[in-house]
Amino acid sequence: MHFSAMKTLPPQARVALGLAVLFAPMAGLAMESPHVDMSARPAVQKLLDRIEADEPKPVRMETVWKGADVDGDGAADFANPTGAAPREHDDFGDGAFGARRDGGSRRHEGVDYTAVAGQAAKAPISGYVTKIGYAYADSTDLRFVEITNPALGYVARAFYVDPSVEVGQTIHLGQTIGHVASLQKHYPGITNHVHLEVMKPGGRRINAAALIQPKLVAAA
Repeated sequence: MHFSAMKTLPPQARVALGLAVLFAPMAGLAMESPHVDMSARPAVQKLLDRIEADEPKPVRMETVWKGADVDGDGAADFANPTGAAPREHDDFGDGAFGARRDGGSRRHEGVDYTAVAGQAAKAPISGYVTKIGYAYADSTDLRFVEITNPALGYVARAFYVDPSVEVGQTIHLGQTIGHVASLQKHYPGITNHVHLEVMKPGGRRINAAALIQPKLVAAA
């Protein structure tokens, strides 16, 4: 069989056929002599290497976060502030938008993106810093950064961020705005995260997860 025809066979069949062809002459020798000539080994290895090279290599996939293009200019207008998935259920509840809080008396107004304390927090939208405030009225160690984009009509607040920006500063999408604070003092055992709230004019909260979605792509 010509080698080009062998390439149409399944890999296992090609290996079996190749070995049979190479070792068939040696089968008779083995009956007459205890010493079999193994000079064909390099040819066998060459065949196996060629078959392996023909096999498709596994593709490693990775998750990237794609922000929505709300103004239609072909570029993303939103970004994941931590680059990680939303917080799943833990002892303090779920991190999804609208999740139950306080026994169902209120709903979660943002999306919690998991993080490692101390990592960089990225700007979820472009605009300028309109406020740096405290996450809780009775605590000064947990803060949020508010960014307003007048052109888009959106406001975003990234909570539990130690800010490295100032009010009035112009911010670009994905720019570092501070570092993620640890929540363990207030909520021991909780998954550290950035709580992201996205608002339309008038203060109506919308689901950030609908604007920042995961996509599987082949790793570079």
